Amino acid sequence: MSEKITRFFASRWGIVISGAAIGILATLLQRLGNPPNMGVCVACFERDIAGALGLHRVSVVQYIRPEIIGFVLGSTIAALLFREFRARAGSAPLVRFMLGVFAMIGALTFLGCPWRALLRLAGGDLNGITALIGLTAGISIGVQFLKSGYNLGRSYKTYSSAGWVMPLAMIGLLLLLVFRPQFVPGGPIFFSDKGPGSLHAAIPVSLIVGLIIGFLAQRTRFCTMGSLRDIILMRDTHLLSGVVAFVVAAFISNMLLGQVRFGFVLQPVAHSNHVWNFLGMTLTGLAFALAGGCPGRQLFLAGEGDTDAGVFVLGMIVGAGISHNFNLAGRADAMVQGVLNVGGISVYGMIAVLLGITVCLVVGFTMREKY
Repeated sequence: MSEKITRFFASRWGIVISGAAIGILATLLQRLGNPPNMGVCVACFERDIAGALGLHRVSVVQYIRPEIIGFVLGSTIAALLFREFRARAGSAPLVRFMLGVFAMIGALTFLGCPWRALLRLAGGDLNGITALIGLTAGISIGVQFLKSGYNLGRSYKTYSSAGWVMPLAMIGLLLLLVFRPQFVPGGPIFFSDKGPGSLHAAIPVSLIVGLIIGFLAQRTRFCTMGSLRDIILMRDTHLLSGVVAFVVAAFISNMLLGQVRFGFVLQPVAHSNHVWNFLGMTLTGLAFALAGGCPGRQLFLAGEGDTDAGVFVLGMIVGAGISHNFNLAGRADAMVQGVLNVGGISVYGMIAVLLGITVCLVVGFTMREKY
């Protein structure tokens, strides 16, 4: 029976149905309370977790998102059921951590990860087009490094307890979310009372959806970065078919729920500065390609025992703190006294994005087995 299920999830229909299910669940989360065009956004949700833990003090983006917890634990459940939980470690962890930091800086420049870029597009936010072009550009650069022998080295089997660190950390976050302790007066755990961080579906709903998505994604290897990498590198459309199904299902679901508004400006939690949307996602795509997976895929890998992926996830969470503490994150479009104020990023954010691209290029050039 398990072999039949494994074959189904590995098939074209398996990933198409799973992608469509993830797209529908993401739009339903938005309907049930998550921020507009942010039913699921790994980067945004990890940023909210960073805020809740006090790694930054931007009060409107602080909340322990159950979806992230569910992604990891859902993947863990699937890996255990199908005997794929394998603790492994040792593949350039510090480089992976740094790539995670810069991936988050790029994502918060655009105000979303690849998943949110697709969901923003499915909700009518045409800035998603610019972001996807940038993402493709970054991944394309990463693929050229892969072709020339780039790799971070192999990981090795390690103690089983090491593979459980990330799943157990997620259980710890769930306990903090449920019991909401305050360790010192005025200190963490923080929860937003306004802004995107205050908008969320009920905890059980978010957790269950996260578990389902984590399970499906672990079985199908669903990955936005991987879909583009495989097209460019091997002309393989298997993963892309799941991503297309994700977008189509999300768009249809949004239409039925009345959640579509086409345009570039004044989209929810978004800005229309095309240059930095493009460059931010170029950085993000390049960092994901060098690290071997999009932020969702890194969570799913961490759930099945990959501690290198866990290091990347921690890098993204720390990167969220850095982005907000040093004024690097994007600022949304706003209407001020009847005049459109196009958002974007500060000079510091621009420097950080260009620095990140430079660092990623150095990593790509210097970590090749052949030249």
